[in-house]
Amino acid sequence: MSLLEDGPPGPSPAVSSPSAVGDHRAEPPRPDSGGASPASPETRLRASRELLLVLVLFLAYKLGRMVATGHAATAFENADALWQLERALGVPDELLAQRALLTSDAVVRLANVYYAYVHFPATAAFLLWIYRYRTAFYLWARRALAALTAVALAVHLLFPLAPPRMLMITEMIDTGQRFGPAVYGPPETDTLSNQYAAMPSLHVGWALMVAIGLIAATATRWRWCWLLHPALTLFVVAGTANHYWLDAAVAAALLAAVLMVLARPRRPRIPSPHRGYSVRDTSNEEGCTW
Repeated sequence: MSLLEDGPPGPSPAVSSPSAVGDHRAEPPRPDSGGASPASPETRLRASRELLLVLVLFLAYKLGRMVATGHAATAFENADALWQLERALGVPDELLAQRALLTSDAVVRLANVYYAYVHFPATAAFLLWIYRYRTAFYLWARRALAALTAVALAVHLLFPLAPPRMLMITEMIDTGQRFGPAVYGPPETDTLSNQYAAMPSLHVGWALMVAIGLIAATATRWRWCWLLHPALTLFVVAGTANHYWLDAAVAAALLAAVLMVLARPRRPRIPSPHRGYSVRDTSNEEGCTW
C-alpha cells in the first residue's frame, strides 16, 4: 500500500506526474518578485543596487549640508526671529522638553544616543524591509524620502538656522557635549557637518515617513504604534536642543506636500488560508496587507 494513500491494499496504479492526471491538489509555484527567487543572484544584485542607492542618497544629503555651511550671522538672526515667533504663537518652550530629560543622567544620555544613532539606521532598515516584503510600496517610499531630503537641502541653503543649543536666549544646554555622546564638535572647527541647518528637521521628517510607510504597507491593528517613532524623535530633538518645534512642523508640512504629489500604491485585500490576508508582495500584485 502506498504511504500517500488510505484504504485497502490493492494493485498499485502506474505512477503519473500531477500534470498528467490533472491533480488539482498540486500547489502552483508561487510567483516571486520579477521572476527571481529570493536567493537568486538577480535578486541579490537588485537588493545590493538599492542599498547602494540609499547610501548614495545619504551621502548626497551629508555633502549637501556641508555645502550649505557658513552664514553664521544670518543663522543666528534667523534663530532669534524664530524663537520670538514661537513665543508669539504661544508654542510651548523647548526648555520644557529639556527639563524632562535632565531629571536623570541615564535618560538624557539615552536621548543623545537616540539622536545620534537611530536616525539613519532606522530609515535604512525601513527601506530594506519594505523592499523585501512590501515591494509595491518601495519606490513610493524611496521617492518620498528623496524628494523630502532634496527640498530640505534647498531650505537649508535659503534659511540657515542656528539650533537652540547655540542660542543664549533659550537658556538650553548642549546635552551631547555635557553628557555624551556628542554628535557635533565646535562649529568653528566642525568641517563634517552643517550645524546651521536646523530648519527643517530631517530627523523628524524621516521618522514620520517611516511611520507613514509602515502604516500604509501593513494592516495589523498595531500599525498605528509606529507613530511613536516620530513622536519620540520630536521629543528628543527638542529636548537635546538640536531643533525647534517649528523645525519639525515645517518638516511635516514638506512631507505632506511631497506625499500629495506622489501616488500611493493600492493595497488590495488578498485572501490567505492562514490569517485572512496575504503576508507578502508578489510580482503580479500592487500591494498587500498584513
